[in-house]
Order: sequence, then C-alpha cells, then structure tokens
Amino acid sequence: MFQAFLTFFTKTFAGKSILTLLISMVPVIELRGALPIAIAAYHLPLWYALPLCIIGNLLPVPFIIIFIKKIFAWMRRIFPKLDGLVTRLEERAARKSDTVQKYAFWGLFLLVAIPLPGTGAWTGALVAAMLDMDLKRAFPAIALGVVGAAVIVLTVTYGVSAFVKI
Repeated sequence: MFQAFLTFFTKTFAGKSILTLLISMVPVIELRGALPIAIAAYHLPLWYALPLCIIGNLLPVPFIIIFIKKIFAWMRRIFPKLDGLVTRLEERAARKSDTVQKYAFWGLFLLVAIPLPGTGAWTGALVAAMLDMDLKRAFPAIALGVVGAAVIVLTVTYGVSAFVKI
C-alpha cells in the first residue's frame, strides 16, 4: 500500500504535480523551493511548473489574511504554551510591516517578491492580516509579488535563458 502511494508521488506526472503544488504551499519553502525542485528533481516542464507553483503559493493567502488573527487567539486560549510562538510570529509581522505601511501596495509587493529568508507570500499575508488590510487590497499585491519572486528565482537558478523556454 505504502509502496503504491510512494510510487504514485515519485514516478507519475500527476503525483509530481501534486507534490509540487503542496511544496509551494509550505511556509518558508514556498515557490522559491518548489520551482527548482519541480524542474530539476521532478523534471516537470517549466511552462507547467511555473503556474503550478504560483497557484500553490497563493492558495493559503486568503485563508491567512481572513483567519490568522482568530487562529492565533484560539491557539492562545486552547494551547497557552504556544503563546510564545504566536507572539514571535506577530512580532515578526510587525517588524516587516514598516515597509508595507509606508508604501502600501508596493511595500507588500516588495516584501513578497524579494526571495530572502523571512519574506514571501506567507509573511506578506501575515503582515496584511496584522495591519487589518482587507483581502481585496492585499491579495493583488501578494499575487504580483509571487510572480516577481518566480521571475527572480528563475533568473537566479536558470539564467535569462529560462524565459526562452516558457
């Protein structure tokens, strides 16, 4: 049973596609890790892997923006020992929020687009939620930032020639 499951995810196009989508949804890894894995390890075509990673990276964003404050409050109430973790996440969002507050749309775009540790769609969505930005304002900036991050990751990883293959 497990062998069939493993074979599906490592040997089939559908399995590799699902894994790519899931990897791009993971905080910290996001599109920045999923795109090179999809192309180099799973041998998915660039034209296919790119939108898959962008979609996967964006899937959690609306849920984070809408629900993260309620989730944090629930975590503090039900699991008081996680208060330190929640506080650190909130402080991290607060540290990143200066640029977003100063430049609004473009600040959020830059926070998401620059592929450095501590940036990305998850962080952008967390900052947007902590600043009480509504989804209609935050999502386009985050989506554009994810596309910008994809361009940067492709350029750094594969060079400008990557864009000829799309």
